[in-house]
Amino acid sequence: MSRSASDMTHHGEVTRSPARLRRLPTRLLSLAAMLSDRLVNEGLAHADARKWHYAVLATLEEAGPVSQAELSRRTGIYRSDVVAVINELAGRGLVERAPDPADRRRNVITMTRQGLDRLRSLDAVLAALEDEVLAPLTGPERDQLTGLLTRLVDHHAGSTGCA
Repeated sequence: MSRSASDMTHHGEVTRSPARLRRLPTRLLSLAAMLSDRLVNEGLAHADARKWHYAVLATLEEAGPVSQAELSRRTGIYRSDVVAVINELAGRGLVERAPDPADRRRNVITMTRQGLDRLRSLDAVLAALEDEVLAPLTGPERDQLTGLLTRLVDHHAGSTGCA
């Protein structure tokens, strides 16, 4: 039975991969993304949160009150899934949903004071998780990596319509 790449990253077997595979930047990006994703998901779960919770709260802080459809566009969460995320956050008192006065068919989502406090606590959780993921890199190397990854994402988002 073959194991997935996430099993390999979990068990440290990547270093035993053939050199040809270790030289492929796309493979390394995939492995780093899987590692990062696993650590972030686990860390947020310990804080009783999910990545989408953070994405919605961060978007609301930056954009202010917006429609569910706009939250979907800005976060990349499918429209059907954004409703579930908003329901979770509203159930915790972190956001409020109200009919849009300009168009009663849509809802406007607003972050509560409690939501802002939660966003601040999740900022600290994510900062610690990023320190763990990026531990082998210096500050300037982290900045360089962020710049390079941003260029890649921006370039491909323009050609695929996603970001």
